Amino acid sequence: MLIAALGVALFLADVLLGSTSIRAADVWASLTGGSVDATLRDVVLKFRLPKAAVAVAVGAALSASGLQMQTLFRNPLAGPYVLGISSGASLGVALFLLGAPLLGGMAPALRNIGMAGAAWIGSALVLTVIMSLSARIRDIMTILILGMMFGSVASAFVDILQYVSSESALKSYVIWNMGSLGGVSAGQLHMLLVVVAAGLLCSVLLIKPLNILLLGENYARTMGVNIRLTRLLIFVSTTLLAGTVTAFCGPVGFIGIAVPHIARMLFARADHRILMPASMLLGAVVMLLSDVIARMPGSDMILPINTITALLGIPVIIVVIIRNRKFF
Repeated sequence: MLIAALGVALFLADVLLGSTSIRAADVWASLTGGSVDATLRDVVLKFRLPKAAVAVAVGAALSASGLQMQTLFRNPLAGPYVLGISSGASLGVALFLLGAPLLGGMAPALRNIGMAGAAWIGSALVLTVIMSLSARIRDIMTILILGMMFGSVASAFVDILQYVSSESALKSYVIWNMGSLGGVSAGQLHMLLVVVAAGLLCSVLLIKPLNILLLGENYARTMGVNIRLTRLLIFVSTTLLAGTVTAFCGPVGFIGIAVPHIARMLFARADHRILMPASMLLGAVVMLLSDVIARMPGSDMILPINTITALLGIPVIIVVIIRNRKFF
């Protein structure tokens, strides 16, 4: 309950605070159709409220997918991007922003896809290859290594495109790579929330198999768990969650790795019936806090969200490494 109350307080702070502080009464009037300045209503309804909703979705999505990856690979430092999702998305955006100008312009079909569509297609293609391989490979660590290799190949192509691209295109790509919660339009927000909700529902349905996987894949097989199907569902859930977040907001780092460990430390439990909802809620809280800090209330400056998540997440990861606690 305390974490939920903190989440509500941070959500309100995220809406109220910014370069211009808005009174709670004006926010309420904007939401209920009361008498309020039209400019303030637009700021609340078109900018701050959607951005706070995106922060909640991003935090919950990355934390849930990170918990799944850590359990599946039995690696406390695994995150939502270990299978090359971020690299695939980066390659899609790089082809969109950096590759198209080199070809003399952008095709109308490609222009209609947009950065979000290009990123989602890139991450989905990488995960499709990984899922195809997972149907033939039984060793989960081999799949992890292959995912990292595909990610490295995608990163190599991105580096080549960065080297030969124009200054303006490179700047656009670097800004996307820093991560942002404020670039999601109203139509994109609807799609983001629907897809993330589907991914989170899939994560909840996987709680029982994830608990069994804590004891190893061999034990899970003896308990009647279909390992290949479970892997496939986890990969699909991760694609929906981390892939969609990366597509619309850029590669937001450290949340997926750090937040599940915070949940384990707070609740001292390995049961996913507790860890999964706790990770989702804590992820939303941490992302809201990061967004509030990034806005630097009272200032016109907005910091890249990745800088804040790194400052909050890296100390947690360092503590995990130093303590070397056995979570699995």
